[in-house]
Amino acid sequence: MSAITSLGIGSGLDLNGLLGQLQEAEQAKLEPIAQQLQSEDAKISAYGKLQSALEQFQSSAEALNDTSSFESLTTNVEGSAVGAVSSNEAQPGQYEVQVGQLATASSLVTERLDAADESIVDGEKTLSFNLADVDGESVEPITITVAESSSLEGMRDAVNEQSDGRLSASIIYDGDGYRLAVNATDTGADASIESTNFTNILSDEAKTGASGAQVVQAGEDAEFNVNGIDIVSPTNQVEGAIQGITLNLSEADATSTVSVEQDSEAIREQVTAFVDDFNTLKDTITSLTAYNEESGQAAGLNADAATRAVERELRQSISSVVGGDGFSVLSDVGISLQVDGKLEIDEDQLDSIVANQPDQLASFFAGNSEEGGMAGQIASSLENLVGTGGRLENAVDSSERRYASLEDRFATTETRIEQTVERYRTQFQAMDGMVAQMNQTSAYLTQQFAVLGQSNN
Repeated sequence: MSAITSLGIGSGLDLNGLLGQLQEAEQAKLEPIAQQLQSEDAKISAYGKLQSALEQFQSSAEALNDTSSFESLTTNVEGSAVGAVSSNEAQPGQYEVQVGQLATASSLVTERLDAADESIVDGEKTLSFNLADVDGESVEPITITVAESSSLEGMRDAVNEQSDGRLSASIIYDGDGYRLAVNATDTGADASIESTNFTNILSDEAKTGASGAQVVQAGEDAEFNVNGIDIVSPTNQVEGAIQGITLNLSEADATSTVSVEQDSEAIREQVTAFVDDFNTLKDTITSLTAYNEESGQAAGLNADAATRAVERELRQSISSVVGGDGFSVLSDVGISLQVDGKLEIDEDQLDSIVANQPDQLASFFAGNSEEGGMAGQIASSLENLVGTGGRLENAVDSSERRYASLEDRFATTETRIEQTVERYRTQFQAMDGMVAQMNQTSAYLTQQFAVLGQSNN
């Protein structure tokens, strides 16, 4: 609405001030709506915090509802012969690994040439590398197309580009000249390079300048034993020698002891995370439903029906009983409900159970079905709260609808106030003009009466 600056000029009245007061009185109608909007917005924000805490606790419960959480293993290695990594298929045990020989890759070094960047072939040539037989059967040689007038450097590049990663070529300077060095990328005897036709494809001029002999080093298989059983491997990374364990052979003529044990610390951390996340959730609910008697201020979800339902569902789920022959309630595994509504762990009791009764602990939390154990029951209850169509989602949807309705009401009221103030302004302008006209008439009559009086005198 345009600013009012000319009212009252004709009448001499403070119509601008009066209109401002009327406008202020009308806008007071927006205050209760604005307060309701603020309250609803705070509630929606509080629901978001509650949902985040619930989902975190749900994640902890779901983690304990997986039996693999209780099958974690830790692998320790003493000695420098090997490194070891275990998978879920590994079995607890101790293994002595003696490494006699590491697997090596074969290599071939060509004759020496005077320069690395001068042409050494006439026309396009085919460079071949013959490989060792595998199980008595010959292997197709690796062939490389060498372009016309290629240098030793060009030959190197051709090998690296065309060998499909099976060969790696470089140039070495031995103090007297340059040689092409070619290594097999795979280790083991079966990947050995046995010979090459490098000399045969050289130009006559290059052959004349070539000196020194080719040097061929065969690849070797790794040789080691596990608990006295001899094993041969073409690579230094060995899978399957020990079930579920990948061995990385690292030092020849050395011994290592590989120990695979149940990872009690990992199990304990999972249970502790479950308790910590529940307590965090409890603190969140307490904060969101608090009421300050001194200030009279209430938190966003104070006396909220959905939040009370969440609390009730949580109490019921953590107090539920699990059927079976083992543990049946949380207190059986060293987790007790305190007066303040939080959970507390009996460290000694839990440590003893993790160390001596891991299977019973897994059965208690994970059960034999998705909702058969304590963690499964809790996760299912939480899904009814935070899942699609759950109690919390419905509460948020309802609050968001109320907020949208209040926004519409605020906008409608604001428009109505603007229309009312504009009507007042129009009426004041009309009154201002009328009073101005009356003042002019009064002044004119006064003047005429004065003249008439003078004439009579």
